[in-house]
Amino acid sequence: MTIALLVEQLINGLQQGLMLFLMAAGVTLVFGIMRLINLAHGSMFMLAAYVAVAVFAATDSYLLAFIVALAGISVLAMLLELAIFRPLYARGHLDQLLASFGLVLVFNEIAVMVWGREPLYLSIPPLLSGQVEILPGVPYPVYRLAVSALAIAAGLGLWLILSRTRLGMQMRGGAERREVMEAMGVNIRAIATMVFGIGACLAGVAGLMTAPIMPVQSGMGDPILILTLVVMIIGGVGSLRGALIAALIVGVVDTFGRILLPQLIGLNAGSALSNMVIYVLMAVVLVIRPTGLVRSAT
Repeated sequence: MTIALLVEQLINGLQQGLMLFLMAAGVTLVFGIMRLINLAHGSMFMLAAYVAVAVFAATDSYLLAFIVALAGISVLAMLLELAIFRPLYARGHLDQLLASFGLVLVFNEIAVMVWGREPLYLSIPPLLSGQVEILPGVPYPVYRLAVSALAIAAGLGLWLILSRTRLGMQMRGGAERREVMEAMGVNIRAIATMVFGIGACLAGVAGLMTAPIMPVQSGMGDPILILTLVVMIIGGVGSLRGALIAALIVGVVDTFGRILLPQLIGLNAGSALSNMVIYVLMAVVLVIRPTGLVRSAT
């Protein structure tokens, strides 16, 4: 493997890790406040991409597609929290998981009914097309660099909300000492609704970033959700810091596994093992640290 290819794949891995962090951050926030694993989070990723494609096709405006997709997916998530998940908070985790899994199936079928089974594509904005040399002799797509920058900006925005705003203080307090916050008069249920919206917005950002570089189709959020759950388990369920660390590790390991293993042990066996390497990593981490890399603390 040449130095140029090594650098390119490292950046690809970090970019994938940043996208996974945006997904994991939303799931982690919801779990931290309500102790609920939302399997429908991957559907928010998919629907944001679909809505962006549809709005762009109708308006020819990337900005409008971006705004409508994020606003729409955030409102949808808050409505789902109010109508579907809120009545289930007092019930067992199995009921909550089944409800969220049912939503995955429903949204996948709705996507087929509305947009069909054929993959759709969103073109790369002309301003972000082309390549730039990140190192001498190492060209890299401008769009992928922009994706990484946007993911970092979204992560910093989340950090600012959590650490510098009253809402963020209430969210952190609700995750750590819910009963105390309720006794102080904080409406945890209203905060949970806002957290669902924020989490869906983060998933929407990931979906929008992915739409120009992969086909938009029904079920596209399901593999991303599986990787997101792996990230949460490795990082420590409920920990945003752990999710960030684990997402970057998973992104890099997955990227290099898919490049190196087929070269080292053959195409067929290497391709099969490359699909397993993340789960092997998860198993190793759980053997060494059963609670994940970072103790649960939003």
